[in-house]
Amino acid sequence: MAPSAASEDRKALVRRMLIDVLMGREDPEGFFAICVSALGPQETRSQFLALIQPLSTANSSLHSGLTSIYEQYFSKTEDDELQFALALSLLEVKNDHLSTPSQDSPLQPPRDRPNQRSPAQKSTVSQPQGNSNTKPADGVGRREHTITTQTEARVKASPLQTFRETELQKNNVDKYKMGTPGTSLAGCVSSPSGLLLKQNTIEKDNQMRNEGDFIQPETPKHSKNRRQRRKGAGQKVVGLPCSPSAQPPVLLWFRRDLRLGDNPALIGSLEVGSPVIPVFIWSPEEEEGPGITVAMGGACTYWLHQALSCFSSSLERIGSHLVFLKANGSSLCTLKELVRETGARTVLANALYEPWLKERDDDVESALQKDGVECKMYHSYCLRDPYSVSTEGVGLRGIGSVSHFMNCCRQNPGSALGAPLDRPVSLPTPAYWPQGVSLDVLGLGRMPRRKDGTTIDWAANIRKSWDFSEGGACARLEAFLNDGVYRYEKESGRADAPNTSCLSPYLHFGQLSPRWLLWDAKGARCRPPKFQRKLAWRDLAYWQLTLFPDLPWESLRPPYKALRWSSDRDHLKAWQRGRTGYPLVDAAMRQLWLTGWMNNYMRHVVASFLIAYLYLPWQEGYRWFQDTLVDADVAIDAMMWQNGGMCGLDHWNFVMHPVDAAMTCDPYGSYVRKWCSELAELPDELVHKPWKCPAPMLRRAGLVFGQTYPERIVTDLEERRSRSLQDVALVRKEFGQYVDKRSGCDLVPLPQRLVSEALGLSNRDDGVVTEGQQFLLPVITRMEFKHQLEDPDADAVSNPYNAVLKGYVSRKKDETIAFLNERDFTASVMYEGVQRKERLESDYRIIEGLPGLSAPRGRARRTPTAKDRFSVVPGGAVSSLR
Repeated sequence: MAPSAASEDRKALVRRMLIDVLMGREDPEGFFAICVSALGPQETRSQFLALIQPLSTANSSLHSGLTSIYEQYFSKTEDDELQFALALSLLEVKNDHLSTPSQDSPLQPPRDRPNQRSPAQKSTVSQPQGNSNTKPADGVGRREHTITTQTEARVKASPLQTFRETELQKNNVDKYKMGTPGTSLAGCVSSPSGLLLKQNTIEKDNQMRNEGDFIQPETPKHSKNRRQRRKGAGQKVVGLPCSPSAQPPVLLWFRRDLRLGDNPALIGSLEVGSPVIPVFIWSPEEEEGPGITVAMGGACTYWLHQALSCFSSSLERIGSHLVFLKANGSSLCTLKELVRETGARTVLANALYEPWLKERDDDVESALQKDGVECKMYHSYCLRDPYSVSTEGVGLRGIGSVSHFMNCCRQNPGSALGAPLDRPVSLPTPAYWPQGVSLDVLGLGRMPRRKDGTTIDWAANIRKSWDFSEGGACARLEAFLNDGVYRYEKESGRADAPNTSCLSPYLHFGQLSPRWLLWDAKGARCRPPKFQRKLAWRDLAYWQLTLFPDLPWESLRPPYKALRWSSDRDHLKAWQRGRTGYPLVDAAMRQLWLTGWMNNYMRHVVASFLIAYLYLPWQEGYRWFQDTLVDADVAIDAMMWQNGGMCGLDHWNFVMHPVDAAMTCDPYGSYVRKWCSELAELPDELVHKPWKCPAPMLRRAGLVFGQTYPERIVTDLEERRSRSLQDVALVRKEFGQYVDKRSGCDLVPLPQRLVSEALGLSNRDDGVVTEGQQFLLPVITRMEFKHQLEDPDADAVSNPYNAVLKGYVSRKKDETIAFLNERDFTASVMYEGVQRKERLESDYRIIEGLPGLSAPRGRARRTPTAKDRFSVVPGGAVSSLR
């Protein structure tokens, strides 16, 4: 190509990039650096002001800013000009001997000479992935930057290489504008103006260009998307500081969204086009909210500590880092101090939906906007914003069930979910970092100490059981989609096999987004509806929490507040420590204590035992779960315990039997033997009921009740179940005003938001619904409760709707035996009927003097000549083969 034609192409490139500056996708310093890289210093000096002349009318402030950058850049001494000219002349001589322009990165020395790296380069190269615990040198979250001069950049980069880099940046920006999956604005290659450069992207793209492979699919397969979103974790990034004239930074406020992939607030901060300062503010008083929420229990707080450490390392690998702060009074006060210190004019975060946190965020947003600071909350934590779910067009019948909730979402759809966002490969860094504190100062992972000063490391087993990083979440998801998902539909209740995803803690802390999880689940070869439905349950829980802010401590059904709950603290402690004497319950509670987790089926087992057999209030179970679960979620736990405690919007239509339920989740006793090692020597048929073992077997197993394994804290399970039913019938009869006389369903007072929607007043501010009015709605009620109301003193066994759930294996066995018995009985009756008829016929012939019936000759055979080759004819009547 002629030199003039090449020059015109480069000018056309600059004009196209000028559009990105106007749209806010490129900052002025980056644009000017691209001009210098593409046109060269001389041509930039002569042509730049003419190229930006259209901006004088379209955007005068931007035009003046670019003009100021131009004048500042070219206001150099004669010595500087002489040095530039000498460097460029040396470069022209070397260009004749260059064969491959991208053998070494223009901003990084050759790999075979690591000791010749300059101090500036050593300070700007991020740590490799294996060294994830590296902290900033000053210990308070501050990172020092060393500015690389324009002379060094030009000496190391040939014109051809610089032009390739510029073309690659233009290509990536064009892909981002078109919404191509796998490409984000943060992935664009930047010139030496203060952005970040992904080293291996240039080499890979040049190789693709040489091979002629320029086209990437618009909609790649989901599995490929998963790989693309994960592969950025181990890449090295060179960080270059922003110029002193950079725009005010963006404060990126992290809470429970500790991930790089599919993070709308993170991508939104890049689209602003300013340096980004990631911050985490710890305010335990705000997290807890009103009442007894126990929003951040011990296990949950420890997970947060580990997750923040891993996430900080992830940010360091892309050239940034996380600033930790302890709230000075409140998060709002801390943010205002940060705004004054850094000069930031934008605060971005992903929204939270707990009512008290939503109120906090609304106050923060309002106060910052009054101060002239833009504050924006992105939707990301749930698939559907719970404050946008409406019952219009669906009604309130069946409220509390996931089917009703999904109908509401279908009837009133919100914005489309869209595809997950790819992780950025770099973050623009500010010239000045605010001073933070170390992660340990927050006290999230602090362990208690004994009187002698030794530490009680109660989280040792939790550390061994989990990978707290975003990469650990991706690995769990990948392993589940490759294996466990194929058994999830029918075998998710098994405790003795890894058939569940174990992704709940990653979802809770935002290390994995629900959209990412749904996208990958739909992209897997097996797409179990049951697994996808779990995400709908999660959204339903948050919707209920927005409707009933007191869900974690106040029963929704008024009669059940008067239930005769037990106050036996010994029973509660035995349940918490896994010493009830019932192996399945004990194994689950010990797993919870040691690892901070148990699967959903086992949560039902232990909850049923606490409520239906120990008569302990559901609030005790909720508080213990919130303190010991690593995935402790206020909305999900509160909804589950309310439903299990018979006072939520929905009723569990089952009660897990502590022994029979083992036939479903642990038929061979493997789970019990793992967590209750003292029962390891018992046979399969008795491991779940060791009290039935004969004495010699107990001696051989080394089992002594009350010493090596606890005695049962309750023995007559049927009697206790009957009393529980009787207590429910008693309170429902006492509070008859909350029972629908026609259907027998419980009546629940509705919140004003639901009443307004039901009356069509949701869009009006002057609706007729007032504080003093109470609207009652019939809700789902267990059938055995309705029947028990007719005969309150009846026992549980006589109730035709007895909700005690037998184990699946046991139930299947019983059904098979019953079927065989019924079949054998029917066959025997039919056979006896035929024999009796033959005897009567024989007696009749004898009485009448008729000849007896002739016996059939041979057995029935299939006739090969019949039209139906499977037809059967009586013996002795087989037709000829011809």
